[in-house]
Amino acid sequence: MNMLGASALKGKSFIDIGSGSGLFSLAAVRLGAKVRSFDYDPNSVRCTKEVKNSYSPDSEWIIEQGDVLDRKYLEALGQYDIVYSWGVLHHTGDMWAAMENVIPLCRPGGMLYIAIYNRQRLLTGFWTFIKRTYNQSALLKYLYIVFFSSYFILRGLAADLIERRNPLRRYFHESEKLQRGMNIFIDWIDWIGGYPFEAAKPEEIFEFFHNRGFILKRMTTCGGNSGINEFVFLKDPSRAELSLKCAE
Repeated sequence: MNMLGASALKGKSFIDIGSGSGLFSLAAVRLGAKVRSFDYDPNSVRCTKEVKNSYSPDSEWIIEQGDVLDRKYLEALGQYDIVYSWGVLHHTGDMWAAMENVIPLCRPGGMLYIAIYNRQRLLTGFWTFIKRTYNQSALLKYLYIVFFSSYFILRGLAADLIERRNPLRRYFHESEKLQRGMNIFIDWIDWIGGYPFEAAKPEEIFEFFHNRGFILKRMTTCGGNSGINEFVFLKDPSRAELSLKCAE
């Protein structure tokens, strides 16, 4: 919770938009928050429910299927102290509408924590093409997996040799993530085929929320490379009516 500047969330209301596996929601529950999780994907909803049943069955944690592009659904959810959506809104098919839709969920004085892919001049268009065609053709899917997995392996090997590191270390180190259900090869496939796919420059995200009554509190960028930029915004109580007008 370093990005939020808090070591505990006791008594806070927390909504996890696109909960995925449910691990972020579980972390919020264990820090004392009252959590609501939703995801568009029914498999993710089932996974989140399984995480709750296994690790926090008696907690104040609501889990359901929902769509961040469905404004009528969102209107019934109320407002929260912390609105959290890590690496989700750029996969909705309408990123800017999704960002607009999360604004009313954040109460005045509340925090909005989002993570969005960084937009690059040429590479964003390239990866958009790869991801779209990956999902359109079974043959391309197979060829892309073989080609890009080989590329990622060779790129890692070259970097390790230049830095005089053990080339196998990255794979054994990554194996530690298996305890959380993560795998480097699955991560590669998720990246290659992750579509819809949109991205934005940090200044575009800043301007979007600043114009809607939010104050940037913290930001971590990927340094202009491919990757995620993270933002924590405070919803300015004195400008709350501005964000309401923008959401209408």
